[in-house]
Amino acid sequence: MEPRMSKKEEKSLYILGWMLLGAAAVLAGVTKGFPMQMKIFSLPCIFWELTGYYCPGCGGTRACAALFRGEIVRSFLCHPVVVYTAVVFAWYMISHTIEYLTRGRLAVGMRYRDLYLYLAAAIILIQWVVRNLLKLVWGIDIL
Repeated sequence: MEPRMSKKEEKSLYILGWMLLGAAAVLAGVTKGFPMQMKIFSLPCIFWELTGYYCPGCGGTRACAALFRGEIVRSFLCHPVVVYTAVVFAWYMISHTIEYLTRGRLAVGMRYRDLYLYLAAAIILIQWVVRNLLKLVWGIDIL
């Protein structure tokens, strides 16, 4: 499977990655300086309110918060795609940083492929089905 982006597009994605990392660092600094309740940021899930079952995104906010606290297992249990995304992002950023610092002598930069998005979609679908089956069949409420 061939990459679908040019070198220029890859470089733009890399720069965007650093911008997102910077924004996350600023947000983390602001929330440390001004402690806020998590409920301020989270709105009720309409799907949950109407059906009593989880939507595909349920647990995402909790997973992000757990990941920022360093609770990787808890983050994975809340929503596995958050950990997957963090790993893919870290791998992409580190590999491209190595490639750019060596001026291309070590061409180890991870290339964008649609497969990474398909895997994320599969993870979301699988966790949604499993989570709701556990609730429907065995009455196990994960979140």
